[in-house]
Amino acid sequence: MTGVGSARRTELAAFLRSRRERVRPQDVGLPPGQRRRTAGLRREEVAQLAGVGVTWYTWLEQGRPIHASVQVLDAVARTLMLDPVERAHLFRLAEVPGAATLASCDDCPMPPEVQQVIDGLLPMPASVTTERFDLLAWNRVYAALFPHVTTSAAAERNTLLSCATRPSCCTPIENREDQFAGMVAQLRAAYGRHVGDPAWTHFISRLEAISPEFTRAWAAQDVAHPASYLKIFRHPRFGRLEARSTSFDVRAVPGARMVVYIPASETARTAMERLAAGDGLDDRFPCWPEHETERELALAVAR
Repeated sequence: MTGVGSARRTELAAFLRSRRERVRPQDVGLPPGQRRRTAGLRREEVAQLAGVGVTWYTWLEQGRPIHASVQVLDAVARTLMLDPVERAHLFRLAEVPGAATLASCDDCPMPPEVQQVIDGLLPMPASVTTERFDLLAWNRVYAALFPHVTTSAAAERNTLLSCATRPSCCTPIENREDQFAGMVAQLRAAYGRHVGDPAWTHFISRLEAISPEFTRAWAAQDVAHPASYLKIFRHPRFGRLEARSTSFDVRAVPGARMVVYIPASETARTAMERLAAGDGLDDRFPCWPEHETERELALAVAR
């Protein structure tokens, strides 16, 4: 088994265990029992409910290189009560034909037309990011809300990395904890298409070294797809700004997507219009100089 295949099997094993432990016996019509040493279902219960052999399922959860058909994985997915995102993640990890990986966009050029599109969306903030949350393009209102990302060196220009290292006093997102958990779940789902990729492995290891919060969220094995969220931004001059995000695939760069933040109130709309006109673009929270220096040192240590 190749190194990539081994890594994918390890990821599959961890994912299956985490989903099995999440399902309570009573959720699938079994008595809860009195002597359960671990949370959730036992392996033999999953095998019985899915109609597969106990040995076969045990090997699957141990990450052994065995063949898994679509029909059998479907039965396991139903037993573990996987949602559509989790089911797709399972199929990618099990290397089911048709669950092909996307090409990496690390070396794909960003067409200039994409920048024209996001500039044309002003006064709404807009950006383009990769599956790994590398920031590829943005407009000036986005830069006013996220200066800590847009002013970083290209190698550090990553929205998840910034979210993990930005102190709460100067983060631009008020509901940061909820947003951070969702971003990690999206990263986990995308990772299923890139297991064994050295760039991804290094990025995840670096985040684990920097952020205990990331380590906990990553270990939870939750997966999600990009969706519309209510985001509450903070700006030094305009205060609290509510916006709803929506995203679109950017076909020219495999795996990349454009994210647009639509104002959810007249207050937010007015503030965005003033930012687009140049009012408050360079404003920073008072703690910016001190915390920016601390952040740069932390990133340097974990490179």
